[in-house]
Amino acid sequence: MIWLKAFIAAFLATLIFHQGLFGLFYLADILPNAPYNMTPTGPLGVPSVLSLAFWGGLWGLPLWALVRRRTGVSHWLISLVFGAVGPTAVAMLVVFPLKGIEVAPLMVVGGLILNGAWGVGTSLLMRVLGARPSPAAPTTA
Repeated sequence: MIWLKAFIAAFLATLIFHQGLFGLFYLADILPNAPYNMTPTGPLGVPSVLSLAFWGGLWGLPLWALVRRRTGVSHWLISLVFGAVGPTAVAMLVVFPLKGIEVAPLMVVGGLILNGAWGVGTSLLMRVLGARPSPAAPTTA
């Protein structure tokens, strides 16, 4: 059940935190495209924002695996750094080249910020859903 919560939290974090911050950047004329892109995407023709949220949900699983036993600042710092680096690296090094999108330095910075917000948002929503980090049980010698 906890892994389903991680997926749901990360899915919602994409829609709330990632796309919310994307919207603020759009309103500030930092980004040229509006958030919540409803353009159908292949192969199933679902709206792009829902495809993004699905992949965000999947990214929530390794994020939760990394932070589930962390408490305090390390929990939030790992959420921020993993969120910023992991999805951004895959997007810039794999997804964009496959789609023929040229990566510019500003895109990298924007990706780090947006995905970092997603990572922190995922951990925050995990708390809202009742999941609490629990330190690893002590091992016996």
